[in-house]
Amino acid sequence: MNAVTGRTRVLKVDPANPDPDLIREAAVLLRRGGLVAFPTETVYGLGANLLDPQAVQELYQVKQRPFEKQATLHIADFKQVEAEQVEITPLAWDLMRRFWPGPMTLVLPRLDGSTIGFRMPGHPVALALLKEAAVPVVAPSANLTGQPPALTAEQVLKVFENQIDAVLDGGPAVSGISSTVVDLSAQPPRILREGALAGEIRTLLER
Repeated sequence: MNAVTGRTRVLKVDPANPDPDLIREAAVLLRRGGLVAFPTETVYGLGANLLDPQAVQELYQVKQRPFEKQATLHIADFKQVEAEQVEITPLAWDLMRRFWPGPMTLVLPRLDGSTIGFRMPGHPVALALLKEAAVPVVAPSANLTGQPPALTAEQVLKVFENQIDAVLDGGPAVSGISSTVVDLSAQPPRILREGALAGEIRTLLER
């Protein structure tokens, strides 16, 4: 199902088995610099092509997000982590293998001294979109900064209708609990946001 609400296309997909044609349509919009909201297993994310500075700027503007606040890179393959010139320690590999795809955001140090956060969402729609887009996608939660994240496509539209290009409507986000953010650029590693996996990850970090 494909509907248009002003500027924003609503692409309704089966959350377990999304229509490849609709995924492709959303992916093309992302590659061309559009803003596309999509479901994850936690909340809805709002994605932009990291390689398109204008798209990233628009993402920050519509979210009213401070430009100094870094956005997480959403990925569908471990190779995308290696491509970003980051230090991947044995602990990082252990966390990735255990908890991805899933509600964990991993902050890693770049070789140039900066940091970057990665997330591999455990949702068929998100993974299909990220794989089809074939560009690095930054995707903070789909909400105005400081407001609760959207858990449905309807909530996304309530805030961003006519400001974004599409929303992949895969039904309600499963948990509604944000991902756990783990910072491996710090020594010792620390949990920056509790989120869905905090207990399991803390146990691993404290070994």
